[in-house]
Amino acid sequence: MTAPVATAPARGAGLVAAAHPGPAVAVGTVAALLAVDAGRAPGTAVVVTLAVFTGHLTLGWANDLLDARRDRTVGRTDKPLATGRVGAGAVTAALAVAGLACVVLSLAAGWRSGVVHLVLGIGAGQTYNLGLKRTALSWLPYAVTFGTLPAVVSLAGSGPGAPAWPPWWMLAAGATLGVGAHVLNALADLADDLRTGVRGLPHRLGERTARPLAAGLLVAASVLAAFGPAGAPAAWVWVVLLAIAGLAAFALTGRGRGPFRAAMVIALLDVVLLVAAG
Repeated sequence: MTAPVATAPARGAGLVAAAHPGPAVAVGTVAALLAVDAGRAPGTAVVVTLAVFTGHLTLGWANDLLDARRDRTVGRTDKPLATGRVGAGAVTAALAVAGLACVVLSLAAGWRSGVVHLVLGIGAGQTYNLGLKRTALSWLPYAVTFGTLPAVVSLAGSGPGAPAWPPWWMLAAGATLGVGAHVLNALADLADDLRTGVRGLPHRLGERTARPLAAGLLVAASVLAAFGPAGAPAAWVWVVLLAIAGLAAFALTGRGRGPFRAAMVIALLDVVLLVAAG
């Protein structure tokens, strides 16, 4: 008996799900907030935000395309390509369109920003999809992609203060946050990954070591965001840090995709800290 043919709305929903829209929207929002904080012109802020968003769509679609056979092997019902809700052709076409849009938008934001984004941001992310995820260096693409995001924004445009590299602590906060998010994201799939030959850093460390490491990295990123700027932090900053500590505790004890979503919330709170610091 053949499987029922998916309706057009179901295929569309599957295509969106295969892009990992949650992380793409979260990182795009971070880019937008950083652009506002950096004083970029509205047009530049929109372009760089869309460049980051479309770039992360390519990371999601490429990930699901390359992992489709592995996802079917382990019975991943949350993966549209593995379940047949969307076909590889549609995902490939969407990936090509998003990739072209990402290149055009990245370069339109300024050649310095574009090169950093395409080579260090999206390029590093695709090396993860293409095989680095299976090695002890699985953390490196996350560190580079998240760590260079502030630079993608600060190097964009040609107005006052642009282009310029952000301070070291901002790059370090992004990189630390990225590695913590990677470790948490991998924890939900440790068993399935090991069955199909994926042995990244979290798999090699094991959950007992990886989970507290991830929580510690998330807190460290927040401390950098709070105390990196000059001057003493305001009283409300301590309230935000307390909320972050609670989210990190959930990341330490939670199961499934919840801890990774907590990491995305921490990322947004870190950006709030950065924007408030000016």
